[in-house]
Amino acid sequence: MGTSQETLEDDEKVYLRRKITLTRAITLTVGTIIGSGIFISPKGVLKNSGNVGLSLIVWGACGVLSMCGALSYADLGTTLKKSGGHYIFLLETLGPVPAFLRLWAEFVMIRPANIAMVCLAFGQYLIEPLFVPCHTPALVVKLISAIGIAFLIALNCWSVSWSANLQTVFTVLKLVAIVLIIVPGMMALGAGHTDNFQDVFDTSSLALDKLPLAFYSGMFAFGGWFYVTFVTEVIVNPERNIPITVIVSLVIVTVCYLLTNVAYYTILTASEVLTSEAVAMSFAERTLKQGSWVISILVAMSCFGALNGGIFASSRMLFVASREGHWPPLFSMIHIRRHTPLPALLLMMPLVFLMIGIGDIYGLLNFYSFSRWLFMGLVTIGLILHRRKYPELPRPFKVPLIFPIVFSTMCLFIVSMSLYSDPVNTGIGCFITLTGLPVYYLIVHKQRLPQRCRVPFNLLMLKLQVLLEVIPQEVKTY
Repeated sequence: MGTSQETLEDDEKVYLRRKITLTRAITLTVGTIIGSGIFISPKGVLKNSGNVGLSLIVWGACGVLSMCGALSYADLGTTLKKSGGHYIFLLETLGPVPAFLRLWAEFVMIRPANIAMVCLAFGQYLIEPLFVPCHTPALVVKLISAIGIAFLIALNCWSVSWSANLQTVFTVLKLVAIVLIIVPGMMALGAGHTDNFQDVFDTSSLALDKLPLAFYSGMFAFGGWFYVTFVTEVIVNPERNIPITVIVSLVIVTVCYLLTNVAYYTILTASEVLTSEAVAMSFAERTLKQGSWVISILVAMSCFGALNGGIFASSRMLFVASREGHWPPLFSMIHIRRHTPLPALLLMMPLVFLMIGIGDIYGLLNFYSFSRWLFMGLVTIGLILHRRKYPELPRPFKVPLIFPIVFSTMCLFIVSMSLYSDPVNTGIGCFITLTGLPVYYLIVHKQRLPQRCRVPFNLLMLKLQVLLEVIPQEVKTY
């Protein structure tokens, strides 16, 4: 009787439930890795690798390097058992300053720009078949993009289960899109269409100094494997399911990427790939003819699924940062009935809408690349230091140190190359990241917000808490 009463009371308490099963975790990870990149512009790898054969090797190597990073993150995620991904790993291994800077860069620059770009790709590909052969109006694309992101944020505010189920559906759809590319390509290859694979290692256009940029493009396409560690506290049996998720997901994605590229090169020549603005559409026009619009819709759905996964995961980083005292307390609160981090989800909307309105945000994506790879490298360096500092700490999933060493070296190499190849954009990205330092030391660390600002700020937070019907979590989930 006592046990059932305790269970009933626990069900009524406000906290984030563990509703992400192994299947949902895999679809979240696969669905956020496979976005628009593999369908729209794989030419970056080909352009900088110099030939078809080396480009396929780069794709495979990027899968292996991503696996090194993902396994390292799985080690930390199953040891620390907190949501928050990059932020919480940096906080626990290297301290509050790098953790706050990663948080600052994420929500001032990285996340809004990334979401806005994928939103615009979603809007473009969703309505493009309606305007063929005319040019798609930019205003209509922006309007559709804004409606799409508003819908996804509302859905994530409403229900964890619904957003997780939607992620499963969209992951299936994007795998269907990949199958529609792989199958015709493999059929053509089996029928003897191997002309495009003659002299695949032709060195006439090979430039070794550009090879790191090929890896940069490839690693960008694999981005998203870390999202599962953003939501550790809502995953069922994370000690078992996080390692399985990253291994299964990256094996699926790597195989799909390799086969998709082989299919592209079977139907399209290297020069056609390099001149195409959207390789998947060029491929579909050659193989599906009048049915090429199907690929356009499926690419839009792929973008939509990537958006949903990114929103679901990144809101948990902000939630955890607020709980740790690095963000206003309101953002660590949960809706009393929906059990979703409502304030953390809503905070993302204004900047995303602003960047959708600006439209031309591709340059901003170059700004955040510096911060992205620098902090990911610092996370895996933090794992190495954490191992040395706490050798006796129980680790449910312990990876050999060679994995974080390889991944850290790769990240630092990418950062160095970005400083060399694009010092202006990299410098701006670095500057935006460092603007978090005075914010941290004056407001978070020293808590020197003037009294005349503190009182109205606290009153505003209280009013918003009442309006949004949110309270702090009542059950410890880590």
